[in-house]
Amino acid sequence: MSKMLENELKSELCGIAVITFAILGLVSLFTHAVGAVGQFLNQCLSVAAGQGKLLLPALFFLLGIKIIRERSKIKLDTQVIGTALLMFLILSFIHLSIPVGASFNAGQKGAGGGILGAAGSYLLLKYFDITGSYIILSSLMIISIVLLTKLPVSRLCSLLGRYSGTAVKKAYNKIADFIFIEVEEGKEKPPETKNTKANTLIINNSENTPVFLPSPLIQGKKSGGETPIINSEAQINTLSEKTGRTKAKQQPINSSPTSDDKTFCLPPTSLLNWKKTREHTVTDREVNEKIRVLEETLASFGINVRVTQVTIGPAITRYEIQPPVGVKLSRIIGLSDDLSLALAASHVRIEAPIPGKAAIGIEVPNKEISTVHLKELVESKEFGSASSKIAVALGKDISGTPIVTDLSQMPHLLIAGATGSGKSVCINTMVASILFKATPEEVKIILIDPKMVELTNYNGIPHLITPVVTNPKKASGILHWAVKEMEQRYDLFAAVGARDIIRYNKMQAELQKQFNEDEFPAGSVDATQTLNSNGTLPLILIIIDELSDLMMIAPAEVEDSICRLAQMARAAGIHLVLATQRPSVDVITGLIKANIPSRISFAVSSQMDSRTILDTGGAEKLLGRGDMLFFPVGSSKPARIQGAFLADKDTENLVSFLKEQAQPNYNPDMANVAEEENISFFEQDDNLLPQAVQLFIEQGNASVSMLQRRFHIGYARAARLVDIMEQRGIVGSFEGSKPRSILMTLEQFQQSFKQI
Repeated sequence: MSKMLENELKSELCGIAVITFAILGLVSLFTHAVGAVGQFLNQCLSVAAGQGKLLLPALFFLLGIKIIRERSKIKLDTQVIGTALLMFLILSFIHLSIPVGASFNAGQKGAGGGILGAAGSYLLLKYFDITGSYIILSSLMIISIVLLTKLPVSRLCSLLGRYSGTAVKKAYNKIADFIFIEVEEGKEKPPETKNTKANTLIINNSENTPVFLPSPLIQGKKSGGETPIINSEAQINTLSEKTGRTKAKQQPINSSPTSDDKTFCLPPTSLLNWKKTREHTVTDREVNEKIRVLEETLASFGINVRVTQVTIGPAITRYEIQPPVGVKLSRIIGLSDDLSLALAASHVRIEAPIPGKAAIGIEVPNKEISTVHLKELVESKEFGSASSKIAVALGKDISGTPIVTDLSQMPHLLIAGATGSGKSVCINTMVASILFKATPEEVKIILIDPKMVELTNYNGIPHLITPVVTNPKKASGILHWAVKEMEQRYDLFAAVGARDIIRYNKMQAELQKQFNEDEFPAGSVDATQTLNSNGTLPLILIIIDELSDLMMIAPAEVEDSICRLAQMARAAGIHLVLATQRPSVDVITGLIKANIPSRISFAVSSQMDSRTILDTGGAEKLLGRGDMLFFPVGSSKPARIQGAFLADKDTENLVSFLKEQAQPNYNPDMANVAEEENISFFEQDDNLLPQAVQLFIEQGNASVSMLQRRFHIGYARAARLVDIMEQRGIVGSFEGSKPRSILMTLEQFQQSFKQI
């Protein structure tokens, strides 16, 4: 037997002996069935601890378990010292009621805290008197608890406040229900009150936002679902009708009249089904083990570092390290694969440096990803305080803080991610967030879904200008209509002297107020007539779920429309959200990237795709399932966020609620424009055009003489074919003696023409 195994066996035998002694002592305190040894143990424990004699067997029992678990000799670590100190302080606290003169005599007789309690109380009473003794004991108890739990005082206070706050909240709700809910005698309660019991929290507007107190080593996250509930008027009215509360009737907020002269109520968050469940949390033991592996692995490469802080997030845990002076960041960044191997992790992402900190962040995936539900974000303080009507709840960052962003400040957004990475779920959460915030008169939405399965369930909601567009050829006409709408809005702004849509709508509100007061509006007659005839303009949000499909059908037209909108549409209140699962340069062109500065990247297949969408690597190391890098305009580095989850059932509930509120009012001009723009590539064109396009793609270049030789046609016809191709983005422009470049691939040609 090796020496190591022999030491482990000795430790286990020692631990069993200590546990046996503890059990014998505990049994001897309640029965005389242990014999003379039991009587002796009972007497010893009574003399030593008095009324707290149960604490000593418990201490020995825990000590024996610790010896067996660690398979080592007894070490006086902080937990052992903290436990022993806490028990000694409890015995001293018990003995403080006995006068100093009779302290030891009473202890020998088993009164108070025994001999141990007498020793502690004697010293305290002699030097601090009774009041000072209680103060000293309280302080020492806090220190012992900190040593025992290895948690800072701030973390202990936050945990204590959380659990006590929950208890007080439950008691308050029960009292409120007892006072305010009227139940008639002889009648049963309606069945709705059973489900509204949890929703009565809406009357309590306590703000339990996630707060992460700094710790010397580990910074944990609060469990989800404790963000404050928005005090929505629609929710309060609904609950008041169900429970019969005698509170004053409150009007719904943000309501606006529809075509049916009804009041439009914003959907309540109760439409989202989410029950708070216990989430998997990373234990201190796991964190400490990974800290050890990190430091040892980096030390093996000659980099001596120290982990200064750990932040536990929904999907990853970030370990912050401070490298020594003289160590280049590139050395640590190049060790990401080695760290992945040492930590047995799928991907390790290194953020060097962390923005605003003199540290490097090593992001290690958690064993389980905690789901971030949209409901807890919509009910958060951050979302409730957002004034913008197109504020969207994205998810939670590494520290667990809800991330809410304003699309009007971006002002356009580009999203990329491989299949199954969470891109479509993110788009659904964006749409749902806006539907919880805005009425149809405030925000209009255009949804373009070439895949025909992701966004079609929103058909029929009153916020849509047109039904969900699934035809890629028709989508090009929709974008062209948006460009014309932008130009018309700028004409309106110029006529009334408004700089943007916000100023224009303010002028509309002021004009309406003046007319209601029977006053003549200020300003010129022409401007007043223009304002009066057009009314308030809503924001327009255009969401394209698969940009690559549109770029295959009509790359030139789609790119031109997107670029014009991205350059000029912000002040007109038109915003774009473009998503693609193939972030290649022929889909996300240079012009599109230059005009859309805000980006979101989910997990992609390669570093090249990550650089295409973010201009930096890192997205190839994301975990999927909503793990994203958010790079808004004005930010120096992307932020890692765990995206929110929205179930299909929740979407159905939301859509059904909105359909009951109002009917959609589609724009007939858009359908006409779309039909006019929906022209095939071959209608009213030369029948040689498909063959000519195929020839140019196969040859790799284009020229008029090539068409003349191959098809035996004259110069005029060949030149006209080339001009048509240039106009439709198939070939490049004329470059003197050089042949024209080909702008369309064979794959795009097959998708567009469907004739090969």
